[in-house]
Amino acid sequence: MTENVVSLYKNPDPTADPAPVTTLTVVPDPVPAKPVPLWLRSGRAIRTAATHDTTRTTARTLARHGLYVAGGARIAAKRAWDGRTAARYERYMRTAEAAGNFEAAAEWEERGQRFRDARHRRRMDLLHSPLDAAKGAAVTTGMGIGGLILIGIAMAIATKDATEVVTPLMAVIKFINLMVTIVQVVWGPAVSLAPLLALLALWAVGSKQQAAPQWALPDRVRNGEGEPITPSIVVKALRDLGVPALRNAIKEMGDAGASMLSPIVIAGCGIEVDVTLPSGVSTIEVQGRRRKLAENLSRHEHEVFITIPQAARTVRLWVADSGALDEPIGPSPLVTDDTLTADYAKGKAPWGQDLRGDAAALSLYQRHLLITGLSNQGKTVALRSLALWLSLDKSVQFLMGDLKGVGDWAMFDGLALTLIQGPTDEHVIQVTEMVEGAVEEMNRRIQAPPGTTFPPLIVLVDEAQVAFMCPAKDEDKRPYGGAKANSRYFMAVRKIHNQGRAVNVLMWQGTQDPTNENLPKLVREGAHTRASLALGTESQARMALGDKAVDGGAAPNLLRPGLDRGTLVVASDGITIPAGQSSITVRTHYVNDDDATAITDRAKALRDGVTTLTLIERGQERDQLADIAAVIADAPRLRTQDVLKRLSALNPDAYGDWSPGDLTRALDGTGAEPYKSDGRMVVGRDQITRALAHRDETDSASGA
Repeated sequence: MTENVVSLYKNPDPTADPAPVTTLTVVPDPVPAKPVPLWLRSGRAIRTAATHDTTRTTARTLARHGLYVAGGARIAAKRAWDGRTAARYERYMRTAEAAGNFEAAAEWEERGQRFRDARHRRRMDLLHSPLDAAKGAAVTTGMGIGGLILIGIAMAIATKDATEVVTPLMAVIKFINLMVTIVQVVWGPAVSLAPLLALLALWAVGSKQQAAPQWALPDRVRNGEGEPITPSIVVKALRDLGVPALRNAIKEMGDAGASMLSPIVIAGCGIEVDVTLPSGVSTIEVQGRRRKLAENLSRHEHEVFITIPQAARTVRLWVADSGALDEPIGPSPLVTDDTLTADYAKGKAPWGQDLRGDAAALSLYQRHLLITGLSNQGKTVALRSLALWLSLDKSVQFLMGDLKGVGDWAMFDGLALTLIQGPTDEHVIQVTEMVEGAVEEMNRRIQAPPGTTFPPLIVLVDEAQVAFMCPAKDEDKRPYGGAKANSRYFMAVRKIHNQGRAVNVLMWQGTQDPTNENLPKLVREGAHTRASLALGTESQARMALGDKAVDGGAAPNLLRPGLDRGTLVVASDGITIPAGQSSITVRTHYVNDDDATAITDRAKALRDGVTTLTLIERGQERDQLADIAAVIADAPRLRTQDVLKRLSALNPDAYGDWSPGDLTRALDGTGAEPYKSDGRMVVGRDQITRALAHRDETDSASGA
C-alpha cells in the first residue's frame, strides 16, 4: 500500500534556524469488502441451526414426546380391546401351543370360554336394565317424597306450624338446584381441560412403556441393549447368575460386591474387567453360565468372553459393545499394500484383528500349523491368507495338496513346486507320496553338514480329513489313510512333526470337524499353532485346541456357524496373547479369489520362475478295472448308468464320454460283465472284486 506524505514548513525569518518539519502520514481508508447477500447469510444461518446438535436433540425430544402420546393411545386401545374381547386368551393359547404346552393351551381356551359366557350374560342383562331402572327410580322417588312429607308432618306437629310440612321437600329441591348450579359453573372448564387431561394420561402410559421408535429414544435407552457396562451392572449380573454361594457372598459384602472387580477398562470394541470370586465359588461355575451372564449384561452370548487369567480364583470378562462384532473388520494389508513383503524368520503374517481391535499377526517361523472347523466357516480362506503372505518371501517353497479340488488353491500354480487338486483316492495317493517326498528331503537336510542352512519348505494339505479317511491300499496292502503304524499318510505327517522343524520342513493342515477318526490325536498334538473356527461340541473344541486352551476359556464351539465365519480361536506362542490366557480370538481378514490371484502374481514376479508339478496328468492311461472297483466299493451292486456317472466324476478325461457299451467292453472276459437285476443292467461288487483278485494272482504268477 502506498502512503501520501505531506510536509508542512513554517519559517518566516530566513536567518533563524529552520523550523522543524512535521510529517503527516495519510493512510487511505481500506476498500470495503463486498457485502454478503442477505439471502445467503440467512441460508447459512438456517443450515447451521438445522444441523446443530442442540437443534437435533430438541427435534428428537419433541418427536419422542409426541410419539409417546401416539404410543400411549395404541397401548390404551389394545388394553381396552383385550378387556372387552377374548383376544388376550387367544394370544396366550397360541403362545402355549407354539411352546408345545398343550395343557396350558387347553386351560387358556377354557378361561376364554368362561369370559365369553359371562359377557353374554351381561349383554342379556342390559336388555332388561332400562325397565328395571325405571321401576326402581319410581319406587325410590315415591318412597323418598313420602318420607320427606312424613318428616315435614312431624315438624309441623312439633312447631304447630302447618307450613313446616313442605320444609324438608323444599330443602331437597334447593340442594338439587345448588348441584345444578355447581355443575353449570364447572362444566365449561372441565370440557375444555378434558382433552388435555386425556393427552396427559396417554403420554404417561407411552412414556412408561417407552412407546416411541428407537431413533427418538434418549441415548443409551434401547430396552437395556447397548447400555454401558458399569460396576453395579457387573455385580448385579453376577449376583443373578444362579450360584447360591456367589449371591450370598455379595449380599454379605459391605461394599455390595464392588471389591470383587478390577477397574473397568476400554478394550477395543468393548470393555474388560477381572472378577475375583469369593471363597467357595469356582471359575468353572461362572464359565458354565456364559449365556445367562451375557443376558444379565444385556448382551448376546457371542458378545461376552470369559477367560481365566493367572490370578487364582479370577475370571476375566470381555464384553463387546452391542452389535460391534457383527461389523466387518476391513480388508487385509495384503490387498491394500502392494509393496508389502514377507520375512519367514522375523516377520509376522497380518491375519486379522483380535476382539480389542488390535492387529493380530502370527509368526510362522518353524511352527507346524493346524486349522480346523465346520464346513463353510472360512477355514480355507484363513489358511490361504497365511500362505499368501509367506509367498511374498521368495525363499519359501511350497508343496500343496488340495483334497477338495474346487480351485481354492489354483492361483498357486506356477508358484508351488507341487500342486495336487482333487478329492479322489488317486489324489490322496499322490498327496501321500508328496508328503513322503518331503520326508526324504527332511532326512537329506538332517544328514547335511552342521551349519548348513535350508530354505523353508511348507507342506500344505487342505481337507486333510480326506487323506486320513482314505480306504485305498498300496501293493503291499499298506493303507494310505487311517491312524495305525502302517498308515502311509499318518506316518509321513508324524515324521515331519517329529524332526521337520529343525530343518525348516513344516506341515500345515486344514481339516473339517475334528474327530479321532479324521484327525488322529498324535497328529493334532504335533502342531505348534492350533486354530479353530466354529465347532459343534466342546469335545471337538478339545480335540482342535487341546484341554489346556479349553479349560482356560477357549470356546470355538460357542461361535455361531455362518454368522461368525472367519472368526477363530488360536492357541499358539506365535501370536501375542494377553498375559494369563491360553488362547486368543481372532477375526481374520477375508481375501477373495481375485485378490489372492493378484497377490500370487506379485509373488511370482519375485521368483525366477517355478514349474509346478501336478502329478495327475490329463489323458494318462487308467487301470479301468481298479477304477470300476473303487467307484462301486460302497454298494453290493450298482446300475451301469450310476457306474458311468461315478467314473466320469473320478476322471472326466478318461471316462467322460463312456457309454454302456464301453463299460461292457471293459469288463468283457473278466467274469464281472453287467447283468440284469429287477429288469435293469447292473454291475456287481463281488464279481468285480473276484475279477480284480484273479487278475492280480495271474499277474503274480506270470511275474514268477
